[in-house]
Amino acid sequence: MSDAWWLALGLVLVFEGFLPLVSPRGWRHVFSQILQLQDGQIRFFGLMSVAFGLLVVWFFA
Repeated sequence: MSDAWWLALGLVLVFEGFLPLVSPRGWRHVFSQILQLQDGQIRFFGLMSVAFGLLVVWFFA
């Protein structure tokens, strides 16, 4: 993999680990709320996340 892919992976891990690091109780609360969502709602949030990520990559690339 190129250096950019490793950098991107590292940044994802930093962002994903930040909330459980600073607020484990808040992270559990958010996670329990996510578990109550319907599949369609989770897919919608996933779609928005992918679309936003692609927009950021397109804008900065």
